[in-house]
Order: sequence, then C-alpha cells, then structure tokens
Amino acid sequence: MSLISFLGPKGTFTHEAASILGNNLISYCTIPAVLESVDNGESLLGVVPIENSIEGPVGITLDSLANKFDLKIFKEIILPINQNLIVNPKTRIEDIRDVYSHSQALAQCQEFINNHDMKSHYAVSTASAVKSIIGDNTKAAIGNAKSAELYDLKILKDNIQDNDNNETRFVVVSKEDCEPSKINKTSIIFSIYEDQPGSLYKILGVFEKENINLTKIESRPSKEGLGKYLFFVDFYGHRKDDVIRKILNEIDEQTYFLKVLGSYPEFR
Repeated sequence: MSLISFLGPKGTFTHEAASILGNNLISYCTIPAVLESVDNGESLLGVVPIENSIEGPVGITLDSLANKFDLKIFKEIILPINQNLIVNPKTRIEDIRDVYSHSQALAQCQEFINNHDMKSHYAVSTASAVKSIIGDNTKAAIGNAKSAELYDLKILKDNIQDNDNNETRFVVVSKEDCEPSKINKTSIIFSIYEDQPGSLYKILGVFEKENINLTKIESRPSKEGLGKYLFFVDFYGHRKDDVIRKILNEIDEQTYFLKVLGSYPEFR
C-alpha cells in the first residue's frame, strides 16, 4: 500500500486533512521533508498547508514548490479550523491556570484565553501541546478533536476560536498530473520582465479576455534581489482545456519564467 506523507506530528490539522485520503500515513517534521519524500519516491502523495484564511499564505510551501521540487498539485483539501480546549478527564474549567498550543492557535483564541485568565505558553504544534498536558489538571491545550482522541483526553470547550471564518487550504502533491474532472482549478507561478511597464496588468488581462476567473493571486520575493517577485495565481479550468492552453501559451510569451504547479478538482 502506498504511503501518504504529511506535516506532522500526529494530531495536527494537517494530519486530519491527510486522514481524508486514507490510513497509510507517515509524518515528517518539516514541509520540505514532506515534499522530498514524494520527490524521491518514499511516498506516493504528500499533504502540506498552503494558505489560511486569516494568516495568509504558507511561504515555505510556495517557495518549495516554486524552486526546489518538480511536483504537481494533485488535489486540494479545505478544512474549517475549529479550536478546542482540551484537558485531562477530571479537569474543570476553574482548575486551569496554563494553556498550551502553537502560536497561531493561541492567537486565534485570545478572547477566550483572556476571559478565563489563563496564561499562554507556546508549543511546537497543537499536537505536542496536547501531549504535554497529560496528567496535569492545572493545564489545558488548544487543538483539534483528533489530537484529543489520540491522547485519550477530553474536549472541555469546543469552537473557542475568536473568528468562525477560519479555514486552511491544504494541497496534496504528487509526481503525477491529475486528469480533468467536472470543476477544475489550475495553479501557476511566473515572473515578469523587470524593464517592461504594465507587464503584470497585461498578463491579468489575458484571463479577463478569455473570461477565466482568478481565485487567488499572491506575490513572493524571488530571492534574487529587492523588487524581484514570483507571482502565484490560481484560476478555474484545467491545463488540458483549449482555452487554458491558449492562456498558458500567451503568458509564457510574456514572462521569463512560468511553471504550472498542477490542475486538480476544486474541493467541494
């Protein structure tokens, strides 16, 4: 059975996303390590976060896909990020003095933490935070339901995040392209010529001319000097569609670097 790698440890939201694909999972401690496991054939698929609706893009994922690995986005998974207060079985809310979690999770639950006079402590991940409180009724952790289940702890309060519109988008990467489905998205990266004014405007105009909707555009430093950027664009359509082929050919003519990250089904 083929392995599916994911950004660990077990009990994280990435673990939850990877579990949608199957149970033959293996965790890695960094995003490049997950991508490397697919690139060298240790895993068939890899699951990593690429953007969050509140925190924005995951830079290391974008940079790694752009520069380090020749992999394809095979699928996307979007999960609501519901944070829970996780405790030992006999812990009561009034017992808790300290709460542990990843810095992002703590930031997402500041109102709850302040209202209950808890002291925040950073952890490497939500899962490691949950593991660290085992056996101590004065401590709590913030994490997802899967981490509570993993360590036989209980959820004392659910959905304690300040913002209920918090979602994370994960991408499933593979060496293989995904064939067209009913509704598809395509992800690309490109760089524009520095000495041509209006270059980005002209490229975006190609999509408008063909009535293709963009779902995301991000810029990242190219790491080749100040003012030099890579542009990441997601849009509807599959690279095998005639109109998308035409668009990609036009963009290729107007840029000095273009990379198609993949075409894949829209998550529904």
